[in-house]
Amino acid sequence: MTRWASTVVSRRWWILVLAVAAVLVSGVWGTGVFAKLGSGGYTDPGSESAEVARIVEANLGPQTADIIVVYTAPEGRTLDDIGPEVTADLERFAAEVPTHKITSYWTADTTTKQRMVSEDGTKASAAVTVDPEAGITVAAFDGLLPKLEVEGIDTEFAGNSVVGVAFNNRLQQDLVLAEAIALPITLVLLVFLFGGVVAAAVPVFVGLLSIFSALATLRVLTLFTDVNSFAINVASLLGLGLAIDYGLFVVGRFREELESGADTAEATRRTVLTAGRTVLFSGLLLVCAFSGMLVFPQDVIASLGFGAMAAVASAALLSLTAVPALLAILGPRINAGSWRKDAAQRSEARARTFWGSVVTWVMRRPAAIAVGIVAGLLVLAAPLLSASLGEVTYTALPEDDPARIATDTLTQEFPTTGNGATLILRGTDGSGPTAADGAAVAEQAGQVEGIGAATVVASNGELVAVQAVYAEGVDSDDQSGAVAALRDIAVPEGTELLVGGGQATVDDSNAAIVRWLPAMVAIMVLSTLVLLFLAFGSVVLPLKAVAMAGLSLAATFGVLTWIFQLGHGASLLGVSPAPLEATFVVLILAVVFGLSTDYEVFLMSRMVEAHAAGATTEEAVRFGTERTGRIVTAAALLLVVVTGAFTVSGLSIMRFLGVGMIVALLVDATVVRMLLVPSLVKLMGPANWWAPAWMTKVHSKVGIRH
Repeated sequence: MTRWASTVVSRRWWILVLAVAAVLVSGVWGTGVFAKLGSGGYTDPGSESAEVARIVEANLGPQTADIIVVYTAPEGRTLDDIGPEVTADLERFAAEVPTHKITSYWTADTTTKQRMVSEDGTKASAAVTVDPEAGITVAAFDGLLPKLEVEGIDTEFAGNSVVGVAFNNRLQQDLVLAEAIALPITLVLLVFLFGGVVAAAVPVFVGLLSIFSALATLRVLTLFTDVNSFAINVASLLGLGLAIDYGLFVVGRFREELESGADTAEATRRTVLTAGRTVLFSGLLLVCAFSGMLVFPQDVIASLGFGAMAAVASAALLSLTAVPALLAILGPRINAGSWRKDAAQRSEARARTFWGSVVTWVMRRPAAIAVGIVAGLLVLAAPLLSASLGEVTYTALPEDDPARIATDTLTQEFPTTGNGATLILRGTDGSGPTAADGAAVAEQAGQVEGIGAATVVASNGELVAVQAVYAEGVDSDDQSGAVAALRDIAVPEGTELLVGGGQATVDDSNAAIVRWLPAMVAIMVLSTLVLLFLAFGSVVLPLKAVAMAGLSLAATFGVLTWIFQLGHGASLLGVSPAPLEATFVVLILAVVFGLSTDYEVFLMSRMVEAHAAGATTEEAVRFGTERTGRIVTAAALLLVVVTGAFTVSGLSIMRFLGVGMIVALLVDATVVRMLLVPSLVKLMGPANWWAPAWMTKVHSKVGIRH
């Protein structure tokens, strides 16, 4: 770091120009990522339901329709009247677009036909499955829908791919809207925080660069793996927020060094060696936190993890290259653009006085404050006992979204959507099941509670496929129970039964998340303990940091459960109460844990710095809180603005993410970090800095110097 600090000062123009040029060029190339994003990846590929999906596709071809078209007969005409026009249009579509299968009300067999007409007889559907080898991208998919419209006939579009594309389009719109809201507000807040336009512009400048960097990184990831469309918003959100936070921290330290009398070159070097080292360490902590997401088998979680790690890395690297290089160029001009000459100094003095009085008050009654805050956080966490996991469904789309309206039409006006479980009976002794074996399984499946009917749909001598359709009105909980019961069906000797389908896939995916969650937590906790020990040379401080992160997480998920699952205030957010979406539970867990330990590093690094210089524990607490209270709370406030902008999204899942981040940041950066942590450090006294002798020797050799 010492060598890098000198390099930044001596090669400041080269570093700034190269960093900005590299990010902008790669970012322009990265805008092509939108056409390559997917909407899948929620399946556990090693699960029983995934095996069923592979068997069905290999033997029967794709069975899930990409597009379900709902045609409404105009007033004065019947479905039979419009049949020739619709059928002719579907035939033209098949001739122009590579399709695997098209089934409509007018061409289906008798049994299927009953499921493809609305209960009032005014609407009929057609199921279109696009050829999976056609290579039709998400960007080109929207162009297919107009080809299925028939003049004079009201047409709606539903189906998995239609809903997925709707999500992708909404996410792109939300990203532009959120950044258009967040950046101006952030700039205004920074002007007031820094007391000047130039100092405020630096973090925003880096934030803009981080967005380009996130696009480029995700574009690279699409070359190696599937990247879910949610990853673009998550990476941009984190990259923008952390770049601004890091920029705030670095610029604040640079101004502090200038005020102490250092010249520009020396102030830049000290900033890199202090704030720069902290940013580097913070980035490493966050990367470790997000690396825990890679243990899950679902591609969507891995893509979110990669995107988050890339965002953190780019924010940290820009804060160690472009920011100090720009500061070395600006020098004292960093304070330019202020409404009065000493605005920055007066603002900093007021902040130190305020936080100094707060921490003095806290240390007068540390036990009462610690007990009160812990009790309050546990009360907030109480609803977590009722939490359950769900999935992302079409209901996450806005109520006026055409894809949601069409899907609501199917679920409310048609006798059944045809949803059900797919059963595969195959042999285990080298011979396939007989027709009688398949019939026996179908008969038992039809008797399972929650199943309306079960029929054998295919048999090829090696396996028998049975489709068990859910009874009308069966909700997701009942469907899960039906899947579990189907898996318990007694099968003929020499055969095995595999159960798949939509609900089975969701259940298997959530089960995988629950199964691997302890491994993720273990990775986050162990890496944090090791890194914080290397930073602080103490055993107690890392353990306290992990405990505080756990409290913040429990309170955050308690509030989310209370709102999004139990429905208290859900109507104010425009969302429908539902179980917590498992993928985003994992994401918020990683983000909140990472940010919690991140703010702990900001705060404790200054306390450790003071203690190493000979300050008592109480003096170190006061020094650290006075110097970082403003930075930590301001950083959290700015990140609240960035993440809060996503609560205007029409997607309920993005509101879930935005609200979760807001709650976590407000709780952690104020109550936990500025009140609970100082009270606990005061109570622990000299024990804060304790470590066994052998660990102290290890730290003296490989620890991070401040």
